[in-house]
Amino acid sequence: MPELGQRYRAAFAASAERGDGPLLFPFLAAGFPTPAETPELVRAALRGGAAGFEIGVPFSDPLADGPVHQDAYNVALTAGATLETALDAVRVARAESPDAPLTLMGYLNPFLAHASSSDRSDRDPGSAVGEPLDALARRAAEAGVDGVIIVDLPVDESDAAREVLAGHGISLIYLLAPTSTPERIDAVARRASGFIYLLSLTGVTGARDQVARDLADFVGRVRARTDTPLAVGFGISRREHVVQVGTMVPAAIIGSALTATIASAPPGGRAAAVERYLEVVTGRRSETTGE
Repeated sequence: MPELGQRYRAAFAASAERGDGPLLFPFLAAGFPTPAETPELVRAALRGGAAGFEIGVPFSDPLADGPVHQDAYNVALTAGATLETALDAVRVARAESPDAPLTLMGYLNPFLAHASSSDRSDRDPGSAVGEPLDALARRAAEAGVDGVIIVDLPVDESDAAREVLAGHGISLIYLLAPTSTPERIDAVARRASGFIYLLSLTGVTGARDQVARDLADFVGRVRARTDTPLAVGFGISRREHVVQVGTMVPAAIIGSALTATIASAPPGGRAAAVERYLEVVTGRRSETTGE
């Protein structure tokens, strides 16, 4: 079992030594457009320059996700995608890239669904979250997961889950928004390992035309309170966004724009579209010349 946060630390340190700009962690909705296609999309993303992944667990009520990801999850669920589909994607990524940091992203309900209703009864709230996650944490660790994002788990109710995950060598990855108070930033900073996910803007996921103007101030407020590496997501969709974000933090996360790329590609051409898009945003390929 890897040490807590080991692959994240190694990836960030190696990137800093190379000086080649921010790591790119693309988001892939597991099972979209079909579970059978997910493994090849993972491989294509790695070929395109993905340094790691955020693998989304399909859920019918993803409150923090915009229309692009909502639609993708609905398609994936209709096609039969489950948490196991997401773990299979992690297994593929781990086999292809042994050192890549892999993050499982989802909502509390699907994770707790691993426990029977009898297992969840008559417990205090912390135990009701923490103990059922043990089975998930064990299977996630076996698949090669390094971190888990539980979008709708508040930081002040997260300690039981964090401890259970840490017992299996998995970091609980926390989110911070531009509206986060100093108290919330401090609460996350005390608990964080792996990295802290900074939302570049308020609202739900979705590609934007430009990076938020106040992002640098937000990053500065968080950086003043923690040495944990930071990654920025929400609204990142273009090469210039990645470059701009890379002047502030060591990692960028691209979600909706990649999902939209998959959705608009023809059947049989989706893997190639993913590889080409990520080559462009990582700077491996020129957007204008295609070289």
